[in-house]
Amino acid sequence: MISLTEFLTLAALLFGLGIAGIVVNRKNMVVLLMSIELILLAVNTNFIAFSYFLHDLAGQVFVFFILTVAAAEAAIGLAIFVVLYRKRHTIEVDQFDELRG
Repeated sequence: MISLTEFLTLAALLFGLGIAGIVVNRKNMVVLLMSIELILLAVNTNFIAFSYFLHDLAGQVFVFFILTVAAAEAAIGLAIFVVLYRKRHTIEVDQFDELRG
């Protein structure tokens, strides 16, 4: 049987990889989006682990909402990337100076 500590360790590793992806690579927008998805996956792992070990279904319900938002975010983000790539022929963050407010 997998213990709660092992679930939390896995979630911490996923969260750390997501933060490292954001900090190390700030140029490629696809890598930034994937790093955000890793952070959301770490949060979902925590919700499911605590929900299972505390015998409460509320965490699993939150996971469904988070997965729905993450799927919508990925779909909209990739659509924006396609439009920006067609216009600028690059998806590097440094090249999008028009988006500054």
